[in-house]
Amino acid sequence: MTKRERYEGVIGWFRENMKIAETELHYENPFQLLMAVILSAQCTDKRVNQISPALFAAYPTPEVMAVSTPEAVYEYVKSVSYPNSKAKHLVAMAQMLVKDFGGEVPSEMDDLLKLPGVGRKTANVMQSVVWGKATMAVDTHVFRVSHRLGLVSESCNTPLKVEMDLVKHIADEDIPKAHHWLLLHGRYICQSRTPHCIECGLQTWCKHFSGK
Repeated sequence: MTKRERYEGVIGWFRENMKIAETELHYENPFQLLMAVILSAQCTDKRVNQISPALFAAYPTPEVMAVSTPEAVYEYVKSVSYPNSKAKHLVAMAQMLVKDFGGEVPSEMDDLLKLPGVGRKTANVMQSVVWGKATMAVDTHVFRVSHRLGLVSESCNTPLKVEMDLVKHIADEDIPKAHHWLLLHGRYICQSRTPHCIECGLQTWCKHFSGK
C-alpha cells in the first residue's frame, strides 16, 4: 500500500464515519477557548470542562482577568494539572491581550505564540477551531495515531515533524477536521495502552494492525 493510498483510505473513512468532529472543550468565545486549551495541557478535557464554568463566570473578559492575581485564579484551577504555573500563565496572557492586542485574541500564529502559556499546539488549535485555518495541532493522541496508522514514518519523532508531514498529505479543507478525527480516534478507539483494534474501522489501512 502506498502512502497516498493509506491517506486516501483513512481520510475517506473519517469523512464518511465521523461527520461531526470538533473540540470537546466547552467555550463560547475565543478568550474562553484560549483559557480552556491552556488548562487542557497534560489534563483531560473532561476535567477542564468541570472547572471552566466557574472560571468563565469569574473572568468573563481579558480585562477582568488582567487585574486579578495568580493566587485568585489558582482557586478556580487548582484541580487541573500544574495549577500554579497555569494560573500565572492565564493572568499574564490576559494582561498581554489587554496591553498589546486591545483585549482581543489574535488570529496570527506569531502573535499567538507571544502569549504566555501558548505553544505551537495551542496556537494551532486556536487557528483551526476559531478561524478554520489549515493548521494541525499535534497532541499525544494525534502523534500516537498517526504513527500507528502509518500516516507518518518513524523518523517523524517530534510533534513538529508529525505536523509537517500530515499537513503535506492532507487537503487544506480537511485539516481542521483531521486534527479532531485523529484526536478523537486516539481518545476513544486507538488508546495508548489498549487499542480497540477489533472495533476499529481503519483496519484496512492501519500499519499497526496489518504489520505492514
